[in-house]
Amino acid sequence: MAAVETLAALPDFAKDARLNLQSVLAASSLTDAQKWGAAVTAAATARNPTLLAAILADARAQVPETVIDDGLAAASLMAMNNVFYRFRHMVGKPAYNERPARLRMNRLVKPASNKVDFELFCLVASAQNGCETCVVSHEAAVTTAGVSVDQVHDAVRIAAVVQSAAVSLELAAER
Repeated sequence: MAAVETLAALPDFAKDARLNLQSVLAASSLTDAQKWGAAVTAAATARNPTLLAAILADARAQVPETVIDDGLAAASLMAMNNVFYRFRHMVGKPAYNERPARLRMNRLVKPASNKVDFELFCLVASAQNGCETCVVSHEAAVTTAGVSVDQVHDAVRIAAVVQSAAVSLELAAER
């Protein structure tokens, strides 16, 4: 796996990141599409080009390009939505909630792969970006659609570990 190989050269301080990445990308409650879509979304959201390239290489060997496109689209869309909705939530003034967002979110309605998985990918990015409003919304959407708590848990574990791996790569480069 390119992602694991990318992390193999990391110093000892990042051993947990390396081991955890191997673990979360192994068998889980997620389908391959969910697992690799979540990993692509998380890597794109973490914005580490080296890790993103490695995860994309691994994902391309496992899932159709539509899943990869949806992972990248979810990261892109949530980069916008998480800022906007996190602001609304943090300020807490009804006046902002009364105004329409007027932000295009067409991909959310019509993803390249399937709606439930795309919502899961949006949940992954929202968890990484710390947007409580979006996390709650996407978690409700996926569990209502039949995604189990175990699957949500595994997807967010992927987000956490990929974020850790991205930070570890940055720290190692700065040494």
